[in-house]
Amino acid sequence: MVTTRETHVPADADVAGQVYRAFWRWHFYAGLLILPILMLMALTGALYLFRGEIEGVVYRSLQVVDIRPTATSPSQWVSAAERGLGGKVIQFTPPSEPGRSVRLVVDAGRMKQTAYVDPHDARFLGATPDGGVMSTVKRLHSLEIAGPQANLLVEVVAGWAIVMVFTGVFLWWPRGQAGGVVTVRAGPARRVFWRDLHAVTGLFASAVIVFLAATGMPWSAVWGKQVRAITTEAGLGRPAAPGGEVGGQHTTHSPVAARSDAMPWALQHTGMHTGQMAGVTSVGSVVASVEAAGLGRPYVVSIPQSAGKAWTASYAPDQVEDSRTLYIDGATGKVIGDLGWREYGPAAKAIEWGISVHQGQQYGWVNRYLMLAGCVSIWLLGVSAITMWWKRRPEGRLGAPSRPADRRAYLGLAIVVLPLGLIFPLVGASLVAVLLFDLVFQRFTRALRPTAT
Repeated sequence: MVTTRETHVPADADVAGQVYRAFWRWHFYAGLLILPILMLMALTGALYLFRGEIEGVVYRSLQVVDIRPTATSPSQWVSAAERGLGGKVIQFTPPSEPGRSVRLVVDAGRMKQTAYVDPHDARFLGATPDGGVMSTVKRLHSLEIAGPQANLLVEVVAGWAIVMVFTGVFLWWPRGQAGGVVTVRAGPARRVFWRDLHAVTGLFASAVIVFLAATGMPWSAVWGKQVRAITTEAGLGRPAAPGGEVGGQHTTHSPVAARSDAMPWALQHTGMHTGQMAGVTSVGSVVASVEAAGLGRPYVVSIPQSAGKAWTASYAPDQVEDSRTLYIDGATGKVIGDLGWREYGPAAKAIEWGISVHQGQQYGWVNRYLMLAGCVSIWLLGVSAITMWWKRRPEGRLGAPSRPADRRAYLGLAIVVLPLGLIFPLVGASLVAVLLFDLVFQRFTRALRPTAT
């Protein structure tokens, strides 16, 4: 994702110059195809890194309550939320600490909502659309907000981002120039400033961008789904849970999991004043079993929606190696499964670790701000690329670098792009589509050229 230096491009007759032009052309196309989407994903990704702080400001009136000596039971929290929204609670998170509310996910038929209840008097405080504002940010980041099919672009954008990085590093490689390698020359008024800014930013951010692209692949609809299926079948993924469910399916670090930042605190009140649910033990009894098992905090309790299924309580901390999921028998309230990091297969561990680092969680504030730097770098690269193109664009033309005369120049480029196309199917399909477009477009433009007489 670093820029070319046209003044140092070898002559087309030179083999090195031919290869350079091939890389430059595909770097240009990669940017043209994905920069707007990549910049959107970088912006929403940066916001998601600070989801706790953002939610704390936006939903303070729902999350913070007055501390009082009285307390109510988990079943009363569930009843209050169901009365308030006229639906059925499917998941809840007890308070994180004194002065915090209970967070519950309610299925109200046409849509899910997140309800908040005061644990001291079981008073319904209000609700937001499921997941609130950060859910919207997350759906924008995964492109799901435009529909399920739009999520297919995640794999394409991530793959092309890797193409941009590797072709950009090739273009950056010093070829005798004295400046613009690790420093920025001139000022914003001159094009050389934007060229150097693009190159130097891309150089220092390249590893982070490749990491973000690669660890974003588990969210993709094709590659992510296939890898999970293959690794699970081979015994390299998540462990099988009681009842044939997939172990850890409710954890924070799963690409499809929900996030909860609340923690239980009123240990002495669990299991008290609880009502009975049809065919199962009380909500309070389940919470009491979870607390007795010493599950870490915060945890999320998921209520089964069909008979015979186990309740689950999932602890998903920032450090994935401390993840743990309990499965509780709904009829007896006893723990029937206790799955943690030690049961994960190698592939599951690698994917979960990558997701945790991707989300800025695994290594504290250093991790968070390093990922933020990657997001900011993508914007710097995008803005500088657009500015460079604008300053050099030919009148009435796209301004793509010319195609090298010798097709053998693409052999070096193939070493970069073909492995990506083989590993990621949608990336491969898009590479073929762009190649065909390039061939057709070139023949079309040749046909329009006036012939010599």
